Amino acid sequence: MKVAVIGGTGLIGSQVVSRLNAAGHEAVPHALSTGVDVISGKGVPEAVAGADVVVNLTNSPTFDEASPDFFRTSMDKLVAAADKAGVGHFVILSIVGVDQVPELDYYRAKLLQEEILTAGPVPYSIVRATQFMEFIDAVLSWTADGDTVRLPATPIQPIAAADVALAVADVASAAPLGGVRNIGGPEVFALDELGRITLSRQGDGRTVVTDPAAGMFGAVKGDVLTDKGAHLAATRYRDWLAARG
Repeated sequence: MKVAVIGGTGLIGSQVVSRLNAAGHEAVPHALSTGVDVISGKGVPEAVAGADVVVNLTNSPTFDEASPDFFRTSMDKLVAAADKAGVGHFVILSIVGVDQVPELDYYRAKLLQEEILTAGPVPYSIVRATQFMEFIDAVLSWTADGDTVRLPATPIQPIAAADVALAVADVASAAPLGGVRNIGGPEVFALDELGRITLSRQGDGRTVVTDPAAGMFGAVKGDVLTDKGAHLAATRYRDWLAARG
């Protein structure tokens, strides 16, 4: 199949392209750097022309109240172009529990992205992933202050980006789900515990202080960002940390 991977040069997209091409498909990466602008629409019709599948892995540049506009504009343009081009399958990557955290602008924005896709005319699949292991350092930086890092005890089920890319490539290679597939890492941690494990492995002497209101994940109630019934990936967090060096 020919697969247009929009956002195909990023963390997940570049690996999806590699996996699809290794499996014998023709996966073509598209991004701003290749002349495709999903906001203005420049290059979008050309990117999806002749594609059997479109995988949209673009992301809002911010997590704030501007993010809904990004997903609304980009999805309207991409879905319309895919429909006009006769694309038979449109895949997006979303977040486990995205419909359970209305307090967060970014989660509302990602849910809007899902709703635009499901209401549209193109057969679709939605892959919802738990939090990426690669993003844990960024999460720690949000609430770092001197020698302390404040984190809530929100349950998190970290998954490696490589495992996310494998799942997305597998879904893109198959028939449209017409629904959602949840994927997650094999273990669940409290976020504050995950912070302590990460800092210890990195030889970082800062102290993690448990603060229920700290950072973006302080708004999350219960274990909605986890799903023990999801398709579980193989990579464990400590093993991932060790491999990273």
